Amino acid sequence: MSETPDSAVQTATAAVRTYIEQHRAAFLDDLAQWLRIPSVSAQPEHDADVRRSADWLAAALRETGFPEVEILQTPGAPAVFAEWPSGEPGAPTVLVYGHHDVQPAAREDGWHSDPFEPVITDGRMYARGAADDKGQVFFHTLGVRAHLAATGRTAPAVNLKLLIEGEEESGSPHFRALVEEHAERLAADAVIVSDTGMWSEDTPTVCTGMRGLAECEIQLYGPGQDIHSGSFGGAVPNPATAAARLVAALHDADQHVTVPGFYDGIAELTDAERELFAELPFDETEWLRTARSGATYGEAGFSTLERIWARPTAEVNGIGGGYQGPGGKTIIPASAMVKLSFRLVAGQDPQHIEKRVTDWVGEQLPAGIRHEITWSAATRPCLTPLGHPALQSVVRAMSQAFGTKVRFTREGGSGPAADLQDVLAAPVLFLGISVPSDGWHAPNEKVELDLLFKGVETAALLWSDLAATAV
Repeated sequence: MSETPDSAVQTATAAVRTYIEQHRAAFLDDLAQWLRIPSVSAQPEHDADVRRSADWLAAALRETGFPEVEILQTPGAPAVFAEWPSGEPGAPTVLVYGHHDVQPAAREDGWHSDPFEPVITDGRMYARGAADDKGQVFFHTLGVRAHLAATGRTAPAVNLKLLIEGEEESGSPHFRALVEEHAERLAADAVIVSDTGMWSEDTPTVCTGMRGLAECEIQLYGPGQDIHSGSFGGAVPNPATAAARLVAALHDADQHVTVPGFYDGIAELTDAERELFAELPFDETEWLRTARSGATYGEAGFSTLERIWARPTAEVNGIGGGYQGPGGKTIIPASAMVKLSFRLVAGQDPQHIEKRVTDWVGEQLPAGIRHEITWSAATRPCLTPLGHPALQSVVRAMSQAFGTKVRFTREGGSGPAADLQDVLAAPVLFLGISVPSDGWHAPNEKVELDLLFKGVETAALLWSDLAATAV
């Protein structure tokens, strides 16, 4: 008598869990070895450590069984590429993305122990990179081995590829060029990003998208030098006043962005998405404590979660001009500056936003105020529809691993995932097990070991599900 689909999944899950338990200690020993490498991409004195981290991962992936492993050089830090063909005709191809570089860390920053000497206490591993992102990259190595053990296969059910970059914590300055250069090798039917988190330990979630980012600095120039406000004030334009008026004009009374065309083409939230966001156990009072703020604020007609996940924003990141020292100095300053950033949602094009904002700034400034606007490299938004088959595979695998319903979130920040979606024309799916208390970028970063092994389990179950799904 053959197994029913449900019983087959239960059998596979039991086999995966048995394998994971048998290899748990060795996995943690190996992860600790990798975490000891201070691969801080932002600090030039650690350049050799970042290269050493790439070498270590490449060796670990070969030991895992990947038949093709290569270190990809960039003008900055190296990335690691690995590929393990399925051998099955028509098997889908999946690319896993993560990063092996980490944020700076030192004991004097407030760490309870050496940040590059992992410590396990109360079911948690403390070390820089434990959650962001070495732990979440490394769980795929045990995950694919557990997948093979549970299925009896000698190769994954999907054509499995990994791309682990070395500059994410430095803004991924060479990542898009790397993806474009190797687009043929990186081609995939779906991209799994394991550089993300869940709502909480008790509420497993899958992120469905990230906002994009465009940011600029505006320099405003008035008189050729600081001049006397008694002799010239009220008779010539003041760059600091122009900066203040520019900032004030950026939003209307309902906190809508006033730049013409700013909202062109955006993917509006559906009623179903709003209902799913509302299902999350969101405590606004606690969230405000985390934000160190006394009140919520933002675009009228949207909840706090909708504002930070699914609506575009314009923020003033800096404003200045004129005398900043103690006491008074009665001048009209020669210059002022404003720094602006725009978080973008699906449907918005950073180049379109840059042009619209550039035109709008020029229209706001009075005669006699010269300006220069400089844009930084932009990041595109990405979004995977809730009904996408590959997303549903991730949800099923995670639900089976966690034994509970999986809910949906988005990410308010921005990252290189959108470059993968844009260049490879593949849906981006987020599989992460980190929780807010893990302290990314903060002292005493940690990963909850029970959740880390749920990530292993999810990855082990995912590849068979994706192979059976038309992606």
